[in-house]
Amino acid sequence: MQLFLASMFKPQLLRQLACATRAQAPRSSFQASRPVVASLRQFSNSPCRFERDPSKVDAATTSGEPGESGDHEGQYARTDDSVRVEYPEEDDLPPSQPIQGRGGVHFKRTLASFSLEGRVGVVTGGARGLGLVMAQALVSSGANVAIVDMNREEAQRSAQGLIEVYKEENPGTQNAPKVTAHYCDVSSPTSVNQSLADILKEHGKVDNLVTSAGFTENYSAVTYPYDRMQKLWGVNVDGTYLYAVAVAKHLMERNAPGSIVMIGSMSGAIVNVPQPQAPYNAAKAAVRHLASSLAVEWAHAGIRVNCISPGYMLTALTKKILDDNPELQRQWTSLIPVGKMGRPEDLMGAVTFLSSDASLYVTGADLRVDGAYTCT
Repeated sequence: MQLFLASMFKPQLLRQLACATRAQAPRSSFQASRPVVASLRQFSNSPCRFERDPSKVDAATTSGEPGESGDHEGQYARTDDSVRVEYPEEDDLPPSQPIQGRGGVHFKRTLASFSLEGRVGVVTGGARGLGLVMAQALVSSGANVAIVDMNREEAQRSAQGLIEVYKEENPGTQNAPKVTAHYCDVSSPTSVNQSLADILKEHGKVDNLVTSAGFTENYSAVTYPYDRMQKLWGVNVDGTYLYAVAVAKHLMERNAPGSIVMIGSMSGAIVNVPQPQAPYNAAKAAVRHLASSLAVEWAHAGIRVNCISPGYMLTALTKKILDDNPELQRQWTSLIPVGKMGRPEDLMGAVTFLSSDASLYVTGADLRVDGAYTCT
């Protein structure tokens, strides 16, 4: 037994003895340490510039001085504080007209799932511009539509115009769409709830929502009046959120599926140049992520939420702005890979797709309609 224990612990004793021997080794057995200063490597924090020819491409790198390679440096990638566009007052906004030749009966084969027959859609900011054209897309696809706008008179004219165009393009039709107009300040919860209640009295239900109410202004950030920025965010962000929540509550109470399409902008993903518009860009980024967030939150209820991010679209208001700033058009189109601005009707297919059953498995998406602007 003693022999067994001795053999078992022998290796351990040997290891302990070796450690003790190393610990007691004389200092002279160690290599003498060098002075600290001598062991340090010498570094320089100043850039090293080699002799070079200023005409070479080297001047266009960070080794060159600002402007050394020419006045073009950053020319098409910076904002210009001299570009200032203030959103017009309601009475100064140019009117819009329904698109002709887009809503007649046709016999081309297409998927039945694109139809919106039997649906009721709400379009905020639908009295003019992109909102009016998207409202027309819903009407042409079979839906009854409620146009919501701050300017009720303009909304009523637009609603009547949509009905007239539909009848002209569908002569003899027995089922003309029902298009109504409703006042709403989308930045006010009280106004949103009241307008939705009025719509439900007229139509009985809501199946689709397109949040097109919004506007942009061009100010440098340091000169943008705070009250105007609050108004911009109130319409673009608060208005989108408030109306989406109101419609979602209605759909949940009905235990019915639905589709919400939020109108964002490519500005929510890039920085436009040369016009400065930081608050608008941030607002549209908020709309884009709001769509993603609500798509996840409401998926269990069968409510799809998507975003359309248009690029530069030649609305009546945009045309007025470009007439006053002709150089902007050249700069904008030079940055668009397809070389052209879009037309409002280029959004008709996108909003119909996302509103209809053709996109039943699409939710939380951001559909960019920008001529590949955001690809570069």
